[in-house]
Amino acid sequence: MSSAQKLIKKYTAIKTLPHVVTRLSRLINNDNATMKDFEDVIKMDPTLVVRLLRLVNSPFYGLRQHVDSISRAVAFIGMRNLQNMAVTDAMKNLFQKESSSAIFSRKRLWLHCAAVSICSKMLAERIFAINGDNPYLCGILHDFGLIVEEQVAENDFLEACKACGTAGSIPEYERQFLDTDHCEIGYLMTIDWEMPLTIQEAIRDHHTLSDDTDPASLTGILQIAEYIAGQFDYTAISGSIPQLAPSLIFHLQENADEYKVLIDDFPEEMSKAMEIYAS
Repeated sequence: MSSAQKLIKKYTAIKTLPHVVTRLSRLINNDNATMKDFEDVIKMDPTLVVRLLRLVNSPFYGLRQHVDSISRAVAFIGMRNLQNMAVTDAMKNLFQKESSSAIFSRKRLWLHCAAVSICSKMLAERIFAINGDNPYLCGILHDFGLIVEEQVAENDFLEACKACGTAGSIPEYERQFLDTDHCEIGYLMTIDWEMPLTIQEAIRDHHTLSDDTDPASLTGILQIAEYIAGQFDYTAISGSIPQLAPSLIFHLQENADEYKVLIDDFPEEMSKAMEIYAS
């Protein structure tokens, strides 16, 4: 058993994503799943029901009639949006209790994941004209491995964070102190959750800088989103500086005007999302 698998085993003995999240993921990948199947799963999580109905009745959708049934709400927002909402709620709850360390902050990590997910969706839809659901999901989950490390190997994890500081890449120091990194842990967990292959690979590779990375790929989008979020100080570890491969930097420069508009709009999009998940 690898070091990553050992940490995952310890973590899942304590907690993992709620069953509602993994069941939704499996339903989405099941061509025979019905709306009733989704409704039965959602009913298991009262908080998710409240969030779903609040969102679909918000000004964002601008519906004339109040929606009070789960099935109608899902029909309006879509099943993948529902999955993203469930994952976001679950992730937010994992970060509720703040870490006692001055080196690492769960709240900072939550804001980082939220910022990267929102920026990933914006990039997909505005820059590359593709559906933003999977990029959003990838962004919210990409650093899940850090939570695993912090909760089951806290001392070694904090030593890695301390050694990293503002220089280098955190996986380098994770491997030094933990014999694995959050990219590998997240990759293995998304396999278990039956997430799409592109999400699995993007989470595995989001700290791998390569000139072969296609900017429009999920890996490219995730890396660019982390870089942009970092410019607003939404970093996973305080003081860390996100890096980009030269090919992705060139892509940003070639499309500077489009990115300027996106970056100008990012704070407002972040504010809207935080309002939805404020409670």
